[in-house]
Amino acid sequence: MATYDLEEQEQLEEIKTWWKLHGTLITAVVVALAVGVVGWQGWQWWQRSQSNQAAHLYGQLQLALQQQDAKRVRLLSGELIDKFGGTAYAGMGALIAGKALYETGDLKSAAAQYGWAAEQARDPGLRDLARLRQALVLADEKSYDAALALLAVPPAPTFQARYAEVRGDILATQGKPAEARAAYDTALQALATTREADERPAGPYRDILQTKRDAVGAPS
Repeated sequence: MATYDLEEQEQLEEIKTWWKLHGTLITAVVVALAVGVVGWQGWQWWQRSQSNQAAHLYGQLQLALQQQDAKRVRLLSGELIDKFGGTAYAGMGALIAGKALYETGDLKSAAAQYGWAAEQARDPGLRDLARLRQALVLADEKSYDAALALLAVPPAPTFQARYAEVRGDILATQGKPAEARAAYDTALQALATTREADERPAGPYRDILQTKRDAVGAPS
């Protein structure tokens, strides 16, 4: 038994020595892991809370839109952007507010809403759509160069035909038939490519583009 006691004491001494050398580091690692777990759980809770609050505001915004209360739509969209700009609801809210404000004739506010969504919306598709709508508003204001600059940003394939079409519309309005024709050709090509990929027929939209293309005349 004395032999075992001596061995146990030696093992204890080795453990004490090892702990003196590495104990502080191990304690720090354990604490860091615990803090990390707690922090991650806290972050997840905060994200869920933000999303739930943003969803509630977005629901109110949709209700205000149904009630045709443009002022409240603008206020709720502003609150979404200010408080929950990092959520997907902020971008969707800005699009809704932009449409409502455009329909009331407040083009500057509509362009501002679309501009925010074009830069800050989380979803790339929403950014493309917002940029397109902002360009349309700017074209209505006759800010053609600013609108064309927005349309020069390459969108996702889904929006390529529409971007090129609006670019053609603006160029035709500016009295630039050759450039407008080239834009409509780009739109037709983009539409054909997209529809082939989706295995869908071109449909009436192709006829609209072709009509616009023909309206600007043949190359001289």
